[in-house]
Parts: sequence; C-alpha cells; structure tokens
Amino acid sequence: MSIFDVLDLIGGLALFLFGMHIMGDALEKAAGSRLKNILAGMTGSPLRALLLGLGVTAVIQSSSATTVMVVGFVNSGLMELRQAIGVIMGANIGTTVTGWLLSLSGLEGDSFAIQMLNPNAWAPILGFIGIFLYMLGKDKDRRSGVGKIMVGFSVLMAGMNTMSTAMSPLADEPWFMDLFLSFKNPVLGVLAGAVLTAVLQSSSASVGILQALTSTGAVTYAAAVPIIMGQNIGTTVTALISSAGANKNAKRTAFVHLYFNLIGTLVFLCGFYGLHALLGFSFYNETANTFGIAIVHTIFNIVTTAILLPFNRVLEKLAILTVPDSKDQAGEQHSLLDERLLSTPSVAVGRAMLTGGDMAEICRTSLLQAMSLTHKWDEAIADEVNRKEDAVDHYEDVLGTYLVKLSAKALSREDNRTINTLLHTINDLERISDHSVNLLKAGQEIQEKSIHFSHEAIDDLSVLEAAVQDIVNRTVDAFQKNDCYAAGKIEPLEQVVDGLVREVKTRHIARLQAGVCTIEYGFVLDDLLTNYERIADHCSNIAVAMIEVAADKFDTHEYLANVKHGGSVKFERRYEKYRGRYTFPPEAYSESAENQAEG
Repeated sequence: MSIFDVLDLIGGLALFLFGMHIMGDALEKAAGSRLKNILAGMTGSPLRALLLGLGVTAVIQSSSATTVMVVGFVNSGLMELRQAIGVIMGANIGTTVTGWLLSLSGLEGDSFAIQMLNPNAWAPILGFIGIFLYMLGKDKDRRSGVGKIMVGFSVLMAGMNTMSTAMSPLADEPWFMDLFLSFKNPVLGVLAGAVLTAVLQSSSASVGILQALTSTGAVTYAAAVPIIMGQNIGTTVTALISSAGANKNAKRTAFVHLYFNLIGTLVFLCGFYGLHALLGFSFYNETANTFGIAIVHTIFNIVTTAILLPFNRVLEKLAILTVPDSKDQAGEQHSLLDERLLSTPSVAVGRAMLTGGDMAEICRTSLLQAMSLTHKWDEAIADEVNRKEDAVDHYEDVLGTYLVKLSAKALSREDNRTINTLLHTINDLERISDHSVNLLKAGQEIQEKSIHFSHEAIDDLSVLEAAVQDIVNRTVDAFQKNDCYAAGKIEPLEQVVDGLVREVKTRHIARLQAGVCTIEYGFVLDDLLTNYERIADHCSNIAVAMIEVAADKFDTHEYLANVKHGGSVKFERRYEKYRGRYTFPPEAYSESAENQAEG
C-alpha cells in the first residue's frame, strides 16, 4: 500500500463523513414540522416510544443525535426518563437504515435491473440532478433541500467507493490480515469498534467504514460481529458527553443508553458464541460483505431491543443507582430551553415556540388576575401577579438569547419565520405583563384610599374590561396556534378598544361635572384606561408581526395604513361587529357633556 493509497483513503473518509453530514442535515431540515409532530407524539407507552426513536433516527440518520435530543428533552422537562428509554432503544434500530443503504453497493449481476439497484450506477446521476436543483432552488426552499439530500448521498457513495478502492491493496498486506485475525478475540473486536465510533461520533459512519473494509477480503464474520458490538457501545460516548452539566434525570438518560448497549452486547455475544460452540456456524470464518454487515448490525439491535424492552424498569433503576438523588439536586429545576437541542434546529424551533406559548399563557393569566384586583383586593393574588411578572421577564431573557443562537443555524424557511415571529413578539408579551403589574398598583391604590366607584363607572369599566379580555384571549390563542387568520381579527378589535377608552373618558367627564364622580377617582381611572389601551396596542403589534412575517415582509405602518384606510370591507365588517358587541348603557350625563363640548 503506497502513500497515495493512504491519501486516497483519507480523502475518501473525508468525503464519506461530509456526505453523511450533508444528507443527515438536509433530511432533518426537510422533515421540519413533521419531525416536531412526531416528537409531539411522545407517550408513556414503551412500544410507542420505541417507534418514535426508530422513526426519528431513520430520518436524521444518527442515533447519537437522537440520544442527545432525548437528553435535552429530559433536561428541559419535556420528556420523562421512562419515556426516554423506549426512544433510545428505537434509535438503535433506526440507525441500521444507513447500513442497508450502503449495502446496496455490494449488489452484483449482469442484468440491467440489478445493476441499476446498485447506488454506484445511479449515485453520480443523482448528484448531478441534486446540484442542479440546489443551484436553481432559492435559499432554504424545498427544492434546494431535496438537492442537498441527493448531493449528500452522492458524495457519501463517492467517499465509500474511494475508501474501498484505496483499501483494496491491504488484502496483500500480511500485517493487515493478522490485525483482523486478532479481532476474532471478542474483547479486542469490541474495543476496536468502540474506539472507532467514539472518535467518529457516529455508529452509522463506523459501520459504513467497516462495510468499505470488506473490499479487502480480510473482514470475516468472526471479526465483524464483535466490532459491530463495540460500535454500539462507542456511540454512547456522545450522549455521555452531552449530559455534562445537565440535571440528574438527563444524566440518567445517558447512562440508560450506555447500559442498554453494554448489557445488549454482553447478552448477544454470549448467545452468539454459545450457539457457535454448539452448532458451529458455517459462515463464522467466511469473508463478510456489505449485506452481511448490515444484517448483523440489524439483528443485534432488534434482538437486544426485544430482550431488554420488557426490562426497561431495570435499566431505569440501574441509571438511578448510578446517578442517585442528593441534597444538592433535590431542588434542581428543569432547563427552560436546553442548548443540546440546538444540534437539531427544527426541534429547537418547535421547543422555542412552545416556550413562547407558555410565556403568552402566563401573561394572559397574570392580566386576568390583575384586572380582578381593581375590583377586589387579594394579597395572595397580588403576590402571584408579581411572581408571574418575574417569570415572564426570565422567559424573555432566556428565549431571546436562545433565539439569537438558533438564528445562526441552518434553518428552513418555515423555521426562520417562526424565529422572526418570536423575536418580534416576546417584547410585546413582556410589556403586557408589565401593564398587569401597573393594574395591580392601581388596585392597591383603590384599596388603600378606599376609593368607591359609582355604579355607572363600574358598568362602563365592565364593558371596556370585557373587550380587553377578548382581545388578549384572541391574541394569545392566535399566537399559540400560529393562526394568521385569527390574527387578522385583532386590529378591528383594537380600534374598538381605543374608541371605548375615549368614550369612557367622555362619560367620566360628564359624571364629574354632574358631581357623581370625584377627581381622585379620575386619576385612578386615567391609569386604568392608559394601561388597557396600551395592552390592546401590544396585542395589535403581536398580530401584525405574525401576519407580516408570514408574508415575508415587515412594514407595520404600511400594513396598518392599508387595513385602516384602504377601504377594506372585511375590516369594516369586523369593526362594526365588535362595536355592536361592546356598547355602553345610555346615561344622562353623557348627553350634557357632549352638548357642552359642542358648545
């Protein structure tokens, strides 16, 4: 084997790993919301969790990535340890898909059909079509994503062919043959597979390299079996590293992955060598091929999963014994947004959106509680509003930082829109929470100064408060569902709220002149009206941001001008509908005030 063969081997390995990375990344991006929907189907059922892990790993082509995601889910409280066990088992089966794709390169035959099944025949064409689609497609659109998948697979196959060709001369090297003879020793074979996978951080990649090595003729099933077992152990290193700094359940998740593969390897090897001693497998010393490697890899993961799935509670207890509870960990909190999820951007975006929805829900409940304090003071509720304000501030800081980091990742157009929507709305949500605290202070002033409202004033405020509650509920619901159609109904209601605020002021002036209300009440009323108007404004900002980002533009002034003054029949119809819903009872004082104003 010459120095040029070594260089070809290094170059082939680089192409293989790069192609696998491109293809996996593009597949993950193409899955996008579907991957998020799959993850939303998490359940306590071990079988469902297993299928979940299998499906996700088959999509992103990496059990290590799936396991790191699971660690992040557990750390953020999105998944329980018991659920994670099934997902990890499924991930081990899902990772065998890559091996089967690569095994097609071993197809041999004279018929045209068989030759066309071999990826070596059509991978170059696939690469050409892929780069054509990628160049024609706009950045981050579906056509470009499909092109990247095609190019990634083509590069991967080119790398594998280069490695196979470069390693072919090794068949004539006695030291290389002796090396693989030594791997018949289970301990050495397992160790070699574990080290290789730990270095590459991918069992799919190490299995692919082993498949490429079959071209030398030195790889027998006696050596391949323990190496494949070791590869499954080596893939646990990624999860163990990622669990550093995580909470105890996240660490336990990483150890479940380790114990599953260690115990599975021990059981499988004992069974394999035990049966070989009794039956004498005819294939034991035969030269392995790409199909054989894929079959062994699949059988190992299916058999070990079938054996250990009923004992998932045992794996859980082992992990708990390894990472026991302690006084320092007793009060630990889940991470709001786990940075481990950034390695899978589509999932991280989904988690960020859920967090934004949680933030919006806190704002809604806080506002409703604060509004109640203006009618009846309750110290416990006041404390709760203040706690919610602190929580919302924390959400804004954490979410804003997370979104900035996430925006630097390669994202689909849909995920980019989601991030932009969140970036343009979380400040308005936080401001709504601030106004809730302002309402709390107004309620406190009413209680401390024993301010009593007239029945007419209470009736007026009830109408306004109902409209404010309506616009906040509609805004939060539209935001959580990412419903732009529902968001389009916010601006007409905001105009109604503005009109109600002006009308309440006019009616108050009338009552003030009639001696029904006091100036002291007027100061408190002004604070209430200002906050209600500002809350409606922020609801409008959130709705406009959703609509404009969805349309790939962001000119709020132009949008509002078109909506309000563009003669929109839909806007006018919605405005009249809301205006008819929120009307004040007739009042004698209003008429005199209006006449005086006209005079």
